[in-house]
This record gives sequence, structure tokens and C-alpha cells, in this order.
Amino acid sequence: MEYVTRRETTPVRIGAIAIGGTHPIAVQSMTNTRTEDIAGTLAQIRGLAAAGCEIVRVAVPHPKAVRALPALAAECPLPLVADVHFREDCALGAIEAGVAKVRINPGNLGAEAFLRVLDAAGARGAAVRIGVNSGSVPMDLIETFGGPTPGALVEAAARYVAIAERRGFTAIVLSLKSSDTLCNLRAYRRAADRFRYPLHIGVTEAGDADYGRIKSAAGLGGLLLDGIGDTLRVSLTGDPIAEIAAAYDILKATGRRILTPEIVACPTCARQGIDVEAIVAEVKAALKDLRAPLRIAICGCIVNGPGEAREADLGIAGGGGAGVLFRHGKTIMKVPESKLVETLVAEARKLAQK
Repeated sequence: MEYVTRRETTPVRIGAIAIGGTHPIAVQSMTNTRTEDIAGTLAQIRGLAAAGCEIVRVAVPHPKAVRALPALAAECPLPLVADVHFREDCALGAIEAGVAKVRINPGNLGAEAFLRVLDAAGARGAAVRIGVNSGSVPMDLIETFGGPTPGALVEAAARYVAIAERRGFTAIVLSLKSSDTLCNLRAYRRAADRFRYPLHIGVTEAGDADYGRIKSAAGLGGLLLDGIGDTLRVSLTGDPIAEIAAAYDILKATGRRILTPEIVACPTCARQGIDVEAIVAEVKAALKDLRAPLRIAICGCIVNGPGEAREADLGIAGGGGAGVLFRHGKTIMKVPESKLVETLVAEARKLAQK
């Protein structure tokens, strides 16, 4: 099996967790409630935490939202990040309220305000995510590069990083997001070569829960397989809970972080000798609570089945209304189709305990 070498970064602490270095790639999301609705926002945050979210961001567009932050920070079960644009007063207020990190775009904040935010964050031990989006690249770089190109995004980030470093501030996380997946990919690859700060990866404005998952997988998969990315968000239109499962699926598919079983299944051609689709659905439902990095193969014929099954931790190669069960490449038993699901689930749970 091939393994990915992760890009070396300097860890940065975000509240109770650290990102970068050898720390697990952290999954983030953002609430879509009104931040000043403290009860509603906390309810959504708790739902995100239960789904596996590890860092949560809230929008802080005005003083009313700032005033809600002390209560949110006190009750939030996750490191709390304030997302601030344009308003220095909101960024400073968020830091004073005790958030773990502020997400700002220095390009829409102003040079002097940026320095004051850095100073406040340094004094309170908060991190700063310097976010550069394709829609907010400084005009001089747009003119130099002919648009919001990967080069323009990276140069904008370098400009802001240099300012922070001259100020003695290094608790930095970087993001360089575009809704264009190729621009996104190239910008992050260049940034990975140039900086040693943790990278927050994502495709901005990816779309609804269906297309957005696919676009995010296309935009983030190549980065993760290159060993790039220390934290990520799958930005979907709608309920942010859907972002969490999508993020973990992308991490699982790229082999970067596998917490639950990965089920590999054949594409059900006319050769299948068992009902692969039904078996996959049943096994997936039966193991949804299992926290174990197992690879389970369910294949319906003898063409690819035995090979795939032997490569997995646990696998079935089916045919003639029955299936041969493999564990770590060794044949265990032949099982009738009616018993395949219960047998496979039982073996998976046994294997997870070892």
C-alpha cells in the first residue's frame, strides 16, 4: 500500500487542540444561525460536535454578535473561532471575549487595523487565520498577475505573513480559497512550498449538499494526497451538519484520517452472484456506530472479488448465492448469502476489538 508523506508545518494551538505538525487533520464547520441567538447557536454547535466537528466558526458581522461571544465561549464544547470582515472593532471585541482564533482577511480590514488585531491576539493567546479569497486579492496584485490567479493569492498571503512576522506574531493559520478548483489546488500547492504555517484547506462556495461534496472532493483530494492540509472545511449550502460527514469521507477516501470502516464495493455488473447493493447498505447501517479504521470489501463475483477481498482487513467474494469470507488475506469460511451480513458485521466487530 502507498503512503502519503505529510507536509511539515509548525503546530498552532486553537483552544484545546493543536493543528499542524503531526496532529490529526482537524475537521471544521461554521454555524448558520444568527450568532446573537445564543441558545440557537449553542444548539447547532452541540449538534456539530456530536457529528464529529472539532473546531467551529461563527460569523461576527456587528457588535450585537460580539456581545454574544462571552456566553458562547463559556458554553461552547469546541474551540470557537470568530469570522470577521471589515470591522476592526468586532475583531478586537471577539478576542477580548475569549475566542480561540479570529479569521480575518487583512485585505478588507486595513493595514493599521490588522496590526492592532495581531497585537490583541498576541496578548490574549489567540491564533489568527489569515484568509485570502479570490474575491479579495489586492488590486495591485490583480493587475500584476492579470486576475486572482494562484500566484496572486500566494503573494497576497506572503504580504500579510511578512507583516505579522515583523510584528512578532506567528500563531498563524493560512487559507487561500477559490471557487475554481484548479486555482484552489495550485494556490495551495504553491503555499505549501513557501510557508510552514498550518494550512486550512477548502473550496469556497462549493455548492449544495450534492454537488458541493463532489466539488470539494475534487478540490481537496489532490491536496490531501500530496500531504497538504492541516485542517479543512467542506463548505456546503444548507445545514452545516452535512459538512462533517462529507469532510470525514474525503479524509477517509484519501487515507489521511480513517476513523470508521471504509467499505469497498464492486460496481455491480451482470456477473454479480450476490445482491451487493443490498449487502453494502445493510453492513453500512449495522456498522455506523463502529469507530475502527477497517477496510471492508464486498464484491459480487470471482473476477475482482478474491483479489479485493484479500487486500482488505475483511472481505467477501460472492457467487452462486454465497460468499467466501476473507480476513487479512486468508480464507475464513464460506457463508450463504442469507447469513453474509450478520457474519460480516460480527467479524468486523471482533476485528475492531483487537
